[in-house]
Amino acid sequence: MNKTLLIARREFLSRVQKKTFLLTTILVPLIIMLFYAMMIYFSVKGENNVKVAVLDKANVFNGAVKSDKDIVFEFVQTDTATLRKEVETGKYNGFVYVPENYATSQDQQLIYRSGKALGLMTKGKIEGTLNKALEERRLMSLNISQSTLDSIQKKTDISFTTLSGTDESAKAGVSYGVGFISGFLIYIILFIYGTMVMRGVMEEKVNRIAEVIVSSVKPFQLMMGKIIGIGSVGLLQFIIWIVLVGGLQFLLPIFFPGLAEQMHSQPVQPASMQAAEAIKHASQDSGFMAGLAQINFPLIIGCFIFYFLGGYLLYSSLFAAVGSSVNEDPQDAQSLMLPITMPIIFSIVIMTKAVNDPTSGLAVFGSIFPFTSPVVMMARLAHGIPEGVTWAQLLISMALLIVTFLGTTWLAGKIYRTGILMYGKKPTWKELIKWALR
Repeated sequence: MNKTLLIARREFLSRVQKKTFLLTTILVPLIIMLFYAMMIYFSVKGENNVKVAVLDKANVFNGAVKSDKDIVFEFVQTDTATLRKEVETGKYNGFVYVPENYATSQDQQLIYRSGKALGLMTKGKIEGTLNKALEERRLMSLNISQSTLDSIQKKTDISFTTLSGTDESAKAGVSYGVGFISGFLIYIILFIYGTMVMRGVMEEKVNRIAEVIVSSVKPFQLMMGKIIGIGSVGLLQFIIWIVLVGGLQFLLPIFFPGLAEQMHSQPVQPASMQAAEAIKHASQDSGFMAGLAQINFPLIIGCFIFYFLGGYLLYSSLFAAVGSSVNEDPQDAQSLMLPITMPIIFSIVIMTKAVNDPTSGLAVFGSIFPFTSPVVMMARLAHGIPEGVTWAQLLISMALLIVTFLGTTWLAGKIYRTGILMYGKKPTWKELIKWALR
């Protein structure tokens, strides 16, 4: 055990003391926050409104089409030739022409003409706004008053609660965000630090350092030392990132004074921030703070650490076995990695289902199956116990993850013992299975 800890200490210090570790640990949060601040700044400052001219010869809209911050409709009294020139000069992004013989009750088309191609979302907004205005005009032509129309279109608020009394109206959006972020973080961790273990083993094997090391320690001790040491580096780096990102968020108002007031008057809605938009709606419509208060963060944090360690130890032992079996050719490692990476990719696919429907059969299977449980279970846990996951399912998932980790570590250790000293032969999964069962 002392030799394993010595190897782990060497792996930890050799990576932490490098300049690259300090640079990546500090620069990554800074770059993330810089891009975040730039997206907010340019979204607030930028003038990206689409200005549409409406030439309504038939007066079907009665000079009234609701504009918003993205699309502005302006009614004009001119001709199409003039509008074409104004679109070409950039005064308008496009125009809608309604001929005099247009009738709202008939199936006729409106034509939108623009100088440049429009995005899919912009097209949908223009079409939806014009259809909404036409629908109101058709209803009013049937002698339905505006007050009656407003009464018909008025939405009814529905309160979603569970049998235990939990208010799901406020919790749903927050649970989605917390579950998705937690699962995705573990997904990234398994990939980054698992492959880091594999590269570390490959480097020692190629440089023939492993031959010297295994003369004084057992191969299994060497493998476990590398896994623990590199995992400690990842955990330390992850904690520093959380602290730095959390602290930098409080510094944004200092670097961009008055940004909060501008965002309040002109909400940020870039297409690349759909998750932020969902959280924004949750905060406005369902009470973000009320939903946040219902999240069991001690349970989330405790389970996150457990599944982070369990998932990392499970996959890193497999990555270490692959790294010990390959030689100088990186393509050999790529071919052997496929069966290991497929469950990780499959887990992120199940997670997208689990955050929306945490009690579905696929979500339950993914949260119990050890090779996908580190990612999927975090997505279900955000919905709470017993609403999202039961205690029995959680305990079974943890127990299976521990048993599977011990089993894969034992098998990976047997592969590592043979592979770390094997040279000149191209490895295959058939050979690896023989080494494991020997």
